[in-house]
Amino acid sequence: MAKETLTIIDNRTGKSYEIPITHGTIPAMKLREIKVSEDDFGLMSYDPAYQNTASTISRITYIDGERGILEYRGYPIEELAEHSTFLEVAWLLLNGELPTKEELESFQREVTLHTMVHENMREFIEGFRYDAHPMGILISTIAALSTFYPEAKNVSDPANRRLQIIRLIAKVPTLAAYAYRHRRGLPIVYPDNDLSYAGNFLNMMFKMTELKYKPNPVVERALDVLFILHADHEQNCSTSTMRIVGSSKADPYSALAAAAAALSGPLHGGANEQVIHMLRQIGSKDRIPEFIKKVKAGETKLMGFGHRVYKNYDPRAKVIKRLAYEVFDAVGKNPLIDIAVEVERIALEDDYFIKRKLYPNVDFYSGLIYEAMGIPLDMMTVLFAIGRTPGWLAQWEEMHNDPEQKIARPRQVYLGPARRPFVPIGERKKG
Repeated sequence: MAKETLTIIDNRTGKSYEIPITHGTIPAMKLREIKVSEDDFGLMSYDPAYQNTASTISRITYIDGERGILEYRGYPIEELAEHSTFLEVAWLLLNGELPTKEELESFQREVTLHTMVHENMREFIEGFRYDAHPMGILISTIAALSTFYPEAKNVSDPANRRLQIIRLIAKVPTLAAYAYRHRRGLPIVYPDNDLSYAGNFLNMMFKMTELKYKPNPVVERALDVLFILHADHEQNCSTSTMRIVGSSKADPYSALAAAAAALSGPLHGGANEQVIHMLRQIGSKDRIPEFIKKVKAGETKLMGFGHRVYKNYDPRAKVIKRLAYEVFDAVGKNPLIDIAVEVERIALEDDYFIKRKLYPNVDFYSGLIYEAMGIPLDMMTVLFAIGRTPGWLAQWEEMHNDPEQKIARPRQVYLGPARRPFVPIGERKKG
């Protein structure tokens, strides 16, 4: 029977090393045993952007990029999007199993009771410029919540961690809606406990003079599905940030604010905004061939196509494409959808994109739905953050329950100057 080990021969010394293989990985610290002398530091692996380095064992999300599979706790994303609610999926991510009817009702009640934020937070938001980007406001206000809940620093207490998790899932949509209203010079709308999670968010965003806001049921359900599709995505940039900041025992508000900051970048959560800009720039279907030609020449980028993980059609994109037409039937068609569908058709028939395994990802169609809902470009990443909040928190909780985890501290390869003497300022010469 073959041994689950890897044999490495160091050609510098002729020595042989046998390293155990577990779950398709080798322990990185075993490389440190490979030395040319006793005072040698030992080998390290060099992996810019962590493209092939596993820093944790996780039981939350499974992705098979080659086959286009995404599962939360073993459940296919397509089935969860069709049959579940967002809070049901949040429970699943946090607890490992789908909730019973009683567990879900209790969880929904807990979240609903924590949706209000302190009035000082409203005053804090009013201090931002009238045109402040909602994502910047959201990041700042999430971090500021830690000052309202100083007990959150006690991350070693499981009961305390759970309370903060409930608070964050409940309050992030409230802060997001407040940021939107501030940006538009509108008075804030307080949470409505009679509405669903998605319905309440739409209420806080769009209620005007009516006594009771009634969300469009199609839009309400579509938003809930979009939150589900964004709920977690393994060890991506923002999730890794959540874990890295959390590894120092920082409170969850500070860690989640850092994760949201990572999400705000155009290569991460901001990509759906970039897709809308791209489609507007194309302008009409007859200009698509010219645009594709520029993409292939390296003169511009095809936003919303390709993914670090997926080398097949992103399963979330398939769900969103179907969802888009349901929303358009209810509120009116986004004219950019025709351009998007034609871009996809041309790209998927072109050898340039086929050979590179470039397929639509979750960002390609999500922005079109948000626009149809009346959600402006600058709020799209904010909605991504709402959906990702339970995923970040599930990963954070898993990290705290993992005895192998320590404070994160990546290594570096130093190629700077060797030791040299200090030169007084009067003796220095321009280099």
